[in-house]
Amino acid sequence: MSSIFRTLFLALALSASSAFAQTPAPAPSPVAATTPEAREAETRAAVKAANEALIEGPKVIDIHDQAKFSLPGGMGWIPSATAARLLRALGNTIDETSLAGLVVPTDGKSEWLDVITYVNDGYVRDDDARDWKADDILESLRKGTESANATRRELGAPELEVTGWAQLPQYDSSTHRLVWAARVAQKQTGVRIDNDPSVNYRTTALGREGYLATTLVTSESLLAADKPVADKILSGLSFVDGKRYADFNEKTDRVAEYGLAALVAGVAAKKLGLFALIAAFLAKFAKVGLLALLGAGAAFTKLFKRKPKPLPVTPQATSGADLDTSETAIVAAPQPQTASTPHDGNAPRA
Repeated sequence: MSSIFRTLFLALALSASSAFAQTPAPAPSPVAATTPEAREAETRAAVKAANEALIEGPKVIDIHDQAKFSLPGGMGWIPSATAARLLRALGNTIDETSLAGLVVPTDGKSEWLDVITYVNDGYVRDDDARDWKADDILESLRKGTESANATRRELGAPELEVTGWAQLPQYDSSTHRLVWAARVAQKQTGVRIDNDPSVNYRTTALGREGYLATTLVTSESLLAADKPVADKILSGLSFVDGKRYADFNEKTDRVAEYGLAALVAGVAAKKLGLFALIAAFLAKFAKVGLLALLGAGAAFTKLFKRKPKPLPVTPQATSGADLDTSETAIVAAPQPQTASTPHDGNAPRA
């Protein structure tokens, strides 16, 4: 599978509403009820919309009224509404109240994707980081992922499982930054396309009214090489004045109903979701032939290599409430086999 094809067809796991969420995620569209033709049409439409909305760095992006993101050169930004549509087309339900946008490579070679979210659940206390147990958190993460599989079954999407830590949870109390990485795999279906496990490398920066989270989706074999990408993205995020963790006012500000440990175990699995590479996801749909390689590959290559249209320097992240969700696509067909187919960066200021 070519680098650009594999990179761009990242299959992202389906998020379910968190027990802690203040606003429930919109109900998923019944993917199983749509026709292959409708799925193909929506996938193509979502790719076209992402292509038109893509903003190429360097640019400064506003994330709600909470933070700014200095998008580096060599990376592109897909705003929230268009990003949500694209993620749905790849087989996901999205909590659009949290999704800020997607960061994607524009070099046509890299094999990662970064999902940026802001969760407005209130000030998250970090005192339980002193005595948490990684094994207990991992077990909770597994249970949360299993619970979220009910939504995946409704959509006819492959179920996921957490197979272990790729990096144990670590919290830096001086920067109020949390880092962890989990291995994510599709449950055994009898068919495996890609034996290189997916890894979710998540960095979370706590703020006064909630937290920013970046989830770098890559494969385990590329994690070490891609960690600097996560650090670079994180270093470009900064809370604006008055929204930093240190600005918390105990007398007036809302406090989240969960602490740091639950942020990893509960919210991570339910509200933000876990993600897996497309190769395993495609196994279920390999015979459907939703998109030919030529059509899909060319569209996504264009998406990440085109010269973007001029757009405002600081676009606001949008809710995506105006999306047409009557048709939801899931995946494209895998590349056909023919004879001719040969961390430790600077954290946001707290």
